[in-house]
Amino acid sequence: MTDTSELPQLYLVTPTLPDPDSFPDRLARVLDGAEIACVRLAIQGTDEDAIARAADAVRPVCHDADVALVVTDHFKLAERLGLDGVHLSGPKNIRAARKTLGPDAIVGAFCGASRHDGLNAGDAGADYVAFGPVGGGGVLGDGTVAERDLFAWWSEMIELPVVAEGALDVTAVRSLAPVTDFFGIGDEIWREDDPAAALARLKDAMGV
Repeated sequence: MTDTSELPQLYLVTPTLPDPDSFPDRLARVLDGAEIACVRLAIQGTDEDAIARAADAVRPVCHDADVALVVTDHFKLAERLGLDGVHLSGPKNIRAARKTLGPDAIVGAFCGASRHDGLNAGDAGADYVAFGPVGGGGVLGDGTVAERDLFAWWSEMIELPVVAEGALDVTAVRSLAPVTDFFGIGDEIWREDDPAAALARLKDAMGV
């Protein structure tokens, strides 16, 4: 039997434009069906009203389930919106985010497929780094892929937690489960009619 204490944790990434009317119910069903470590509000753009509306819709669902909620990049809004931290699109603003949000906030950074950026993020005080995409058609869009060797090296050499995200499927999850701390799962489930069932399929692959 697989020791579940050794399996990676699940980290959900919202759609970039979550419908404030329908998405909270979809999210709640997913949170009811799986143990989730964190949710990232992946709003793009600079429309603070849109970000606030999305945060107001998603925050109570997450906090009622005792799940941390972070926002992409907008660290200056995180505290005002009652969020638990920020996920930065790179290591550049980690110190500024930490200074703004304080020592207890979650500050993470996406580092593409760059070991160098990951190390810089750790040196700057990040709580985790995320590498990806792990397959084609992922979040970078330029053909760059974060290979398994990067995660294997990181998990062996670096204590800082690492997230694998972008273009995840059952094969990628099965391969990366021994060498990552979290799976960042977003469009892989939200594009499905039943996101909870889609997440369950990916979760099942972690123990194979």
